[in-house]
Amino acid sequence: MQLIHVAAASLNQTPLAWDANKENILRSITMAKKQGVSILCLPEMCITGYGCEDAFQAPGLLHTAEEILQEITPHTQGIIVAIGLPRMHRGGLFNTCCLVADGQIIGFAAKQNLAGAGIHYEPRWFKAWPSGTEGKTEIAEDTYPIGDLLFDCGGVKIGFEICEDAWTAKRPGRELSQAGADLLLNPSASHFAFGKQEVRRRLVLEGSRAFGVGYLYANLLGNEAGRVIYDGGALIASGGKICAEGSRFSFEDVQLASAQINLESNRNDQATDTNSEAIRTADQVVEFDFEFPKLYPTTHDWEPAVWEKSADIKEEEFTRAVALGLFDYLRKSRSCGCVVSLSGGCDSSSVAMLVAMAVKMGVAELGHEGFVQKLSHIDALSIEDDPADLIHKLLTCVYQATSNSSETTRNAAYNLSASLNATFYEWNIDSLVAGYSTCVENVVERPLTWPADDLALQNIQARARAPGVWMLANLQGSLLLSTSNRSEAAVGYATMDGDTSGGLAPIAGIDKAFLRSWLVWMEKTGPHGLTSTPALEQINQQQPTAELRPPAEGQTDESDLMPYVLLDVVERAAIRDKYMPLEVYQLLKIEFPQHGRHQLEKWVMRFFRLWSRNQWKRERYAPSFHLDDENLDPKTWCRFPILSGGFERELDELHAWITVNEPANESTEKK
Repeated sequence: MQLIHVAAASLNQTPLAWDANKENILRSITMAKKQGVSILCLPEMCITGYGCEDAFQAPGLLHTAEEILQEITPHTQGIIVAIGLPRMHRGGLFNTCCLVADGQIIGFAAKQNLAGAGIHYEPRWFKAWPSGTEGKTEIAEDTYPIGDLLFDCGGVKIGFEICEDAWTAKRPGRELSQAGADLLLNPSASHFAFGKQEVRRRLVLEGSRAFGVGYLYANLLGNEAGRVIYDGGALIASGGKICAEGSRFSFEDVQLASAQINLESNRNDQATDTNSEAIRTADQVVEFDFEFPKLYPTTHDWEPAVWEKSADIKEEEFTRAVALGLFDYLRKSRSCGCVVSLSGGCDSSSVAMLVAMAVKMGVAELGHEGFVQKLSHIDALSIEDDPADLIHKLLTCVYQATSNSSETTRNAAYNLSASLNATFYEWNIDSLVAGYSTCVENVVERPLTWPADDLALQNIQARARAPGVWMLANLQGSLLLSTSNRSEAAVGYATMDGDTSGGLAPIAGIDKAFLRSWLVWMEKTGPHGLTSTPALEQINQQQPTAELRPPAEGQTDESDLMPYVLLDVVERAAIRDKYMPLEVYQLLKIEFPQHGRHQLEKWVMRFFRLWSRNQWKRERYAPSFHLDDENLDPKTWCRFPILSGGFERELDELHAWITVNEPANESTEKK
């Protein structure tokens, strides 16, 4: 029996943060050596950071990445390490992974399939390496192989599938296994999305089973470059079984998953594959002498975290992903805390809760001292502080009342802040609103009235709230968080320079219906290992309202728009699935039979017109976190023209079709 000890790491890297990235890499190597690991796989582009964007095209970046690689190499005595970095070759830039062993560079495996959909723009910077080819590259006058390579290190054959390579129909792993690969290493930068870890598990399991190999999957961790959250969750599989899985959403910078792999068992599986054939030529196999220690079998006692098996997995993932994203954004931007304009409603309460979760989850994992040390740039924090004071120092909530505000929302905001131990301020902005209104009235030479100037009078209230909280955030050196959600973004139900104000939009990637259900879950259950928040009851009992019209009008969001549950169905169908208005209408008839044709037609028309009219607002939103394939962020996911025909032809076709095929029956139609 030939056993080897392998490991896959999750690293919290930052684009162009050379020293910090190098430190994390060296720390992972040290941890692996202490555990007796012989082969360590690190994430994709771990030297530079994956999210360098157009900086990848800077020659200086490539030179520095090469220098860092050379600085790391001497630390690999007694171990084989796969390290990701960009590499220029024959006028093309390639996404590569360098295999380093025993203090020497062995060669560079190059990515064959580039990620170019959704949030990924790899073809903008990189070229895909042609399958079955190899070349030569130079570092400090030494020449190394680069390309589609198989490495033979001391008789253990190592191949690569770099992230997207494993997600394609024609995986490189097939040919590598036919050439006798013992291990496939997958350095990845796989962004978080709801339910995606289960897909990764199946991918890794199937790779290990179908190819008859040990499979190592390494992933990035944390909020690397601002918009994308990486959940870590390194995986090791062999013979179609998971041998180890790293934790997800860790607040630590380095996480390691390790396991023993039985090479002989995998080789026996390959030998029984009747389709297997040795197709690698000699020049595509890179040989290196490496001595593996003699190992004896040990038991694998790996178990997934309790919350990973929760029936409320989406709620758990959302909380942990955004909490980690906020924590990383706070420390990497060197902000001194977070400020939230807390209205007492669903959206702002969700943002405040998520900041509190970032603190509570960070302290639970890192300990009080470790948490404070990771935020050492904040002078106000001290390891001598009572842990309960951390949220008080890091989260400031402000309730900004007008004559249209209610005691219900004020009390809800105050009680939630108190339950979280956040700093709470409140002030009235009526004088500011009156000042702006008087100024404009003097110019237009008429009084502003609700019948004639409804939208302007609403917007000035929301907009007048922004300068004060911006000023407070500036005074504190804190990060102002905007509170708009994805459902509002879809239809432009937000005030530019009002509730959209902020440096980061933590919930702009999630729909209103989910936020409302999540707050109920937080009130009654909460994440595993943490308590619930009963103070949310006051928020959850309310109907969502902007509180911008006089109270007598009974304003609610859904009366202005449509039911949020229905809006989200329309948005997914129209934007994610690319349905035309008539197709959306036909879907709604099935999903919402309680509403009549007149009402459904009105809502469909309202959505498409508001969507088209408000693309300019979405272009101006603060950066948001990517959470799933329903994101509307035009910079990373969902592009749409700012100026367009607004689906008018398609809406006319919808109306004509309904008129012909579904004539109104006012006596029976439900509106």
